[in-house]
Amino acid sequence: MPRKVIVIGAGPAGYVCAIRLAQLGQEVTVVEKEYVGGVCLNVGCIPSKAMIAAGALMSRAHEASAMGITFKDMKVDIGKLVEWKAGIVGKLTGGIAGLLKNHKVPVVMGTASLKDKNTVVVKTKDGEQILKGDDIVIATGSIPIEIPGFAFDEDKVWSSTGALRPKKIPEHLVVIGGGYIGLELGIMYRKLGSKVTVLEATPGALPGQERDCVRVIERSLKKMGVELLTETMAQGFEHKGGKSYVRIKTKKGEDTVVCDQVLSTVGRRPFSAGLGLEKAGLAVDAKGFLAVDKHMRTKVANIYAIGDIAGQPMLAHKGSKEGLVAAAVIAGQKDEYDARCVPAVIFTSPEMASVGLTEEQCKEKGLTYKTGSFPFAASGRAMSLMETDGMVKMIVDAKTDEILGVHMVGPEVTELIAEAALAIEMGATAEDIARTIHAHPTLPEALMEAAEAVHGMAVHIYQKK
Repeated sequence: MPRKVIVIGAGPAGYVCAIRLAQLGQEVTVVEKEYVGGVCLNVGCIPSKAMIAAGALMSRAHEASAMGITFKDMKVDIGKLVEWKAGIVGKLTGGIAGLLKNHKVPVVMGTASLKDKNTVVVKTKDGEQILKGDDIVIATGSIPIEIPGFAFDEDKVWSSTGALRPKKIPEHLVVIGGGYIGLELGIMYRKLGSKVTVLEATPGALPGQERDCVRVIERSLKKMGVELLTETMAQGFEHKGGKSYVRIKTKKGEDTVVCDQVLSTVGRRPFSAGLGLEKAGLAVDAKGFLAVDKHMRTKVANIYAIGDIAGQPMLAHKGSKEGLVAAAVIAGQKDEYDARCVPAVIFTSPEMASVGLTEEQCKEKGLTYKTGSFPFAASGRAMSLMETDGMVKMIVDAKTDEILGVHMVGPEVTELIAEAALAIEMGATAEDIARTIHAHPTLPEALMEAAEAVHGMAVHIYQKK
């Protein structure tokens, strides 16, 4: 007999889980409070990358003069840009809705709460619906964190959602938070014509990322005119005369930055408000996460948690993988979440991507390791693209040569990281990558050369013995 399953949330974790459950013959119902596709497809990953692509295209057009190609009177029609972005979102979310329909998965639009471990109450526009299930999957995602003094009104203070629905391009944008969301959106607006100031509380941009790669990003920010103020706290603002006066505290004392738009991107937190977890015997931890085992089960055996609410890293692709695992387990298959690594991609300029351990993490673990790096400045393909900033860095176990981490900054590295993720997942060595023939002239050759560099044998750069 098929099991009746209720999936709460239709984001990249929830809808993937629901579709797989249907493929495995289970009876599934999805509950979604706002929009199919969740934050990622509607107001996150997809629309942000669409607008980032627009900014990058403008930047490339300006740089094309080096090739003898010039453009005159370039301008941005922000209304058409937002409309184009919305079109992409509409196609993708419509596609997901169609897939759910084709798999005979009903979607109940409303706000869900647990009545007990087998019952979900959904408040819809037409009243309450009671859903009964053998299993419940919680995939409620996350929401932006607000900081004191900067409540989101999506007018004077944007969250990432508001930043993707602009009515005009700001003259001067202040971004609070120098993590990946803040830098992606800040760089996008710089390329669209805004002056941009980024306020970061820690000593550098992109905290937690491989520092050799971050330094390339920081140089790039300076080159493109983005002001990065590190060890700086935003303390509040006043809006008068059409301008916002942002109070900041730095190592040197207090100061004020005058701008016409504030964007706060200090992180996200799991969403569980009003879910009634306690009625099913559940509670989140101090950081808002639900504890799960390798089968994605919570401490209540028939309730599963996947995606952002199930713990770090809070990434769409990690949530999708967890959704597949939960679906398989519910359907009676042997499966577990045993990923050795989760790649991270950052759409800055240049792009950055990372998978596996950083050098700092290797040191913390007491591992003996070796590294090898290859610069894109020595890549023929990167030269032809006029994108030579950056490198590929590989970290390997000094004893076994097994790849522990790969970190990239440069052209198209958000695509290149897939090979490195596969290598780590399969337990590959640097020699395995070095011995694999890579097509020429292509960007992935840089990964091959970084693997050779681990052993001091890179061909296209000189390495002192």
